[in-house]
Amino acid sequence: MSDHQPPSVQLLCLDGDGIGPEITQATIHIITAAAARCGFDVDIRHADIGLTALQQSGTTFPDNVLEMARSCDGIILGPVSHNDYPPVAEGGINPSGSLRKQLDLYANIRPAKSFEGVATPCGIPVDLIVVRENTEGFYADRSMSLGPGEFMPTDDLALSVRKVTRDASLRIARSAFELAAQRRSKVTAVHKANVLRVSDGLFLECVRNVGAEFPNVEYEEQLVDAMAALLIRDAGAFDVIVTTNMFGDILSDEASELAGGLGLAASLNAGEKFAVAQAQHGSAPSLAGQNKANPCSLIGSAAMLLRWIGVRRSEPCFGQAAQMIDDVMADMVSQPETRTPDLNGTCGTDVFADIFAKRLSGKS
Repeated sequence: MSDHQPPSVQLLCLDGDGIGPEITQATIHIITAAAARCGFDVDIRHADIGLTALQQSGTTFPDNVLEMARSCDGIILGPVSHNDYPPVAEGGINPSGSLRKQLDLYANIRPAKSFEGVATPCGIPVDLIVVRENTEGFYADRSMSLGPGEFMPTDDLALSVRKVTRDASLRIARSAFELAAQRRSKVTAVHKANVLRVSDGLFLECVRNVGAEFPNVEYEEQLVDAMAALLIRDAGAFDVIVTTNMFGDILSDEASELAGGLGLAASLNAGEKFAVAQAQHGSAPSLAGQNKANPCSLIGSAAMLLRWIGVRRSEPCFGQAAQMIDDVMADMVSQPETRTPDLNGTCGTDVFADIFAKRLSGKS
């Protein structure tokens, strides 16, 4: 008998708020089916965050959750309703921002790709990736070592600090060029250096320096306002877009809507040691508990996580599982009878996941 043990992976699942529990349950169902088909074991651990954790332990992000995240091979994070949380002093910590900062998840990789049979607003096929710097910029919870990056010296004056560093700009630029070299070899840097001359000037300097190391990758620069218009005119003209935190957040949502909607928009927060799969969309509390949510965004994000794990470990089975998930998803959303209500279908979240898992298993 062989002593060979199949590869295994341990994932931490954080349900989040609103539709989070429904779409994370569907995602785990899919991952388990893909693991069985591709010959690896998956161990799912769970921990409470968000409003559930706030009720139980007085904080939306308990300390033990970060410890668990550091001990696992990857994290699946459901959407959170952080706008509904109390102030930080009263336990209202944003789990998403905290994970990105504490685990140094500097690259937010957001593909926007249209699917056959799913209408796009502009009628143009989309296949691009926004590579967004994830640990600094204008976002208050990622700009300061102590305290938020927004403050009010007086009741009538609000200030916000934007943080852009050379190290963070260089590493996000390298992520973008390495990714483009595996795709259609084009990088577009998006900025507002005509106004933010110092901060975006530093960002562009770093991107240009990294770009010089990739002579076979085409490089261009666009102002952020022009880029918003150009995506609508012809999103198909772009391959990899690299930009700072807030610009990337906005443009990636625009690109995903142009590709068919945020319900299909995957996203991976990745660093050197850790990665978190997270849907691009929010917690949609108005849909919570109705079995109507489209789980594709989180399922696609989980596929990205499996692919990331496979590359790090040089284990092909994880990448094979990710590709199978991507292929089945494309097939599912191309057929009206296997779509969720947001795509004018009739499948509930659970039925969609069941059909998806059966097709992964080769039973349907």
